[in-house]
Amino acid sequence: MTEQEQALKVLRDQIDSIDKQIHLLLNQRASCAQRVAEVKQQFQGDEIAVFYRPEREAQVLKRVMERNEGPLADKEVARLFREIMSVCLALEKPMRVAFLGPEGTFTQQAALKHFGHSAESAPMNSLDQVFREVEAGAAHYGVVPIENSSEGMATHTLDLFKRFNLRICGELELKIHHHLLVQEKTDSASIRRIYAHQESFAQCHSWLDAHYPHAEHITVSSNAEGARLASKEAGTAAIAGDMAMSLYQLQVLERNIEDQPDNSTRFLIIGDQDVGVSGDDKTSILMSAHDKPGVLYSLLEPFHRHGISLTRIETRPAGQGGWSYMFYIDFEGHADDPKVQKVLSELESGSVELKLLGSYPKAVL
Repeated sequence: MTEQEQALKVLRDQIDSIDKQIHLLLNQRASCAQRVAEVKQQFQGDEIAVFYRPEREAQVLKRVMERNEGPLADKEVARLFREIMSVCLALEKPMRVAFLGPEGTFTQQAALKHFGHSAESAPMNSLDQVFREVEAGAAHYGVVPIENSSEGMATHTLDLFKRFNLRICGELELKIHHHLLVQEKTDSASIRRIYAHQESFAQCHSWLDAHYPHAEHITVSSNAEGARLASKEAGTAAIAGDMAMSLYQLQVLERNIEDQPDNSTRFLIIGDQDVGVSGDDKTSILMSAHDKPGVLYSLLEPFHRHGISLTRIETRPAGQGGWSYMFYIDFEGHADDPKVQKVLSELESGSVELKLLGSYPKAVL
């Protein structure tokens, strides 16, 4: 054995020993999670016991990043712990998470990022069906897009919050990278048609004009559907992400073709539970008011007076006639905070209608 081989053997033996310790600790954590489930079932009953606690998971992930000393990056360590928590939670209560399908969409990618790969992800045909599935109890949670950094708010999602009585339980942000996907051995000069969702065409407009000015753009219901079609048709390409590429066994012809390199989408987690205080929270509300001079000022002034920072405000027609408008507002703080309670109380007494959509931890990953 050479000197190098001896040095490597020592290090590999250390790795094997550490792996055994990690394995032992993982099983100890899983056993503890099972006992947690037993305690909840004993004192709360299986029907009302809450197994998934978004505020608790956000606190755990933040502590993981705070105590991390490297060389692994903070968020990489947090992602590892996310999967550990996903596996352990599945031992307590397997979760079904609805998302806008089909499989291979960015929304499914967001669901897996937030809940881990041990949750069952259930594709739905529409955003309406995602809301219905959760409200009916057929899915524990749903994942829906709310805004894109380049295309703005998902207005249909906002409208659904008015129709359905669900809570926002969490949020996450996902970097959106679009690839031009093709069948194996496809030459770029042979591409005559490109499939994509309309928003993806918009996000890649300049790149497509520069590289494929003569290719026909065919709009489909999702990028995953476009990838499925491209996998069956010669001379075609699809704009989609890594999940669709793997699912439909396509190859990347061009990577990261989005016009804005910092393109990202914010997603919301919807459910039927109130979320406790995590220490770093957001609250979302819907308000409707008649159009009259100073109405926006009257709705926003209490936030300023009580020192609460707004992070998003969006206006939508309320659909009630009389030129009424609906305001979607995100702001910092939790509904249990005294300052927030004062603001909500003032707004409720002065606005036509106020709907608390939920308080939830700010995105950690």
